[in-house]
Amino acid sequence: MTSIDPSLYLKNQQTRGQGSNSLGKDDFLKILMAQIQNQNPLDPMKDKEFISQMTEFSSLEQMTNMSQSFQRFMDSQSLPPLIQYSGLIGKEVSYPIYDQETSKVDRMKEEVVQSVNQKDGKTYLELTSGSTVAVEDISKVSEAIGGTDEEKAGE
Repeated sequence: MTSIDPSLYLKNQQTRGQGSNSLGKDDFLKILMAQIQNQNPLDPMKDKEFISQMTEFSSLEQMTNMSQSFQRFMDSQSLPPLIQYSGLIGKEVSYPIYDQETSKVDRMKEEVVQSVNQKDGKTYLELTSGSTVAVEDISKVSEAIGGTDEEKAGE
């Protein structure tokens, strides 16, 4: 009596990947080529149909290219905030100082940015005095004139 090859059991069969329900440009081109190869030689495809299908293919190609370009653009625009705000290093920023009792703005303070850091999903600027301020609190950015506060104090 012959035995069944164990590799033929269902549990040993490789599973196929899930296919997509949408057709891409390569699928469209394959269908078009199959249609051209299998057309009736006595009644070939009408020129209008062929031109229409080639126009659809061209439009599909352009939309695909535009979608890829747009995706690359979106990827370049979504830089991490740390990199976005790194241009503030060495700049002088103004931020409000709040009155502890009334929680209203008491005065504005200017300091030079030493570094940029992130914590808990928020971006903070570390200033020359060692204090940190959230980037949302910055009201003005300008070139640092005359050095840092420590340099001014040493004069």
